[in-house]
Amino acid sequence: MDYIPIEQLLDKADNSMYKLVMLAAKRTLEIAEGQPKLIALNSSLKPSSIALEEIAEGKVRLKKSKG
Repeated sequence: MDYIPIEQLLDKADNSMYKLVMLAAKRTLEIAEGQPKLIALNSSLKPSSIALEEIAEGKVRLKKSKG
């Protein structure tokens, strides 16, 4: 896994560290429970690293809330 600048990740989470952490944690849990990966990466990577790569590539996004 290459280094992903935090700014690139924050852009995907409405510039909110809280939203980024929640999105990454949820996706990490899904991967750990057996959900298929959305990108092709080395299988030896930790689920959290895979989740961050998926977020950086735009494969995982925040749901827009109504209101």
